Amino acid sequence: MKELILLVEVETGTRRPTRHSLEQAGYVVRESTDVPVLEDALRSRPSLLLLAAALPGQSGLDLCRSIRREPLLSGTRIVLLLDSDSEVERMAGRKAGADDCITTALSPSELVRRIQTVLHGHEHTLAASLEPTDIVIDRAAMKLSIRGNEVTTTSLEFRLVDYLAQHRGRVCSRDVLLDAVWGETEFVMPRSVDACIRRLRDKIEPNRSSPTYLKTVRGIGYRLDANPAWPTSRASCTCRACSPSTGSSGFFDHDKTKARKATAEV
Repeated sequence: MKELILLVEVETGTRRPTRHSLEQAGYVVRESTDVPVLEDALRSRPSLLLLAAALPGQSGLDLCRSIRREPLLSGTRIVLLLDSDSEVERMAGRKAGADDCITTALSPSELVRRIQTVLHGHEHTLAASLEPTDIVIDRAAMKLSIRGNEVTTTSLEFRLVDYLAQHRGRVCSRDVLLDAVWGETEFVMPRSVDACIRRLRDKIEPNRSSPTYLKTVRGIGYRLDANPAWPTSRASCTCRACSPSTGSSGFFDHDKTKARKATAEV
């Protein structure tokens, strides 16, 4: 089944060539114009929502936040279309929950490549993986399996594993994880990450006292050393702290970062 992309763009000069390029690449593209976008997304459940940051009567960033708060759309990827290549705008978009932020000035081929990266850039299909699979992450069903055994997790634990798996082998600091996984949740501290990691280790590690998968990098953060797999067509990078064009951003809400500041080591 072809993946559905919901296109929310006002400017005809951008909308038409964007739709044509994506359809040529094999995607089903539908424009959301006649009903509220959130309602349309809940009804159609697209694989990806291509959303203009500037919309009549509403902010694309606010709409992005609303979608991210909707559990039924947890598997939907969001790419924001920006008018300018401003670092501040890109950071604001990722902080609002976008998986990537791209400009309308991109060539059609580059736009398609970025969309494909968001949808499939970190994909490891069960059939094609050359390494034994340790963790299977099924976003559509919100199921996590460790070496063939299904593990029950909370939605927060699931998102944390998913994020770390997408950045396999890379050390993620507490602040990066808080921004990427907890998002706009109030009253969370860096130690919230530690507590969630401990709960996950109880569930997925063969030996919690000597972790095999979730490794601590003292004084920095956490790293996942496992071979993940996502069922075909549902794998994508949900990174809010980096993008194909910018890498790690290092951008955080300064007030929130101060509130989270940790003095103890991991």
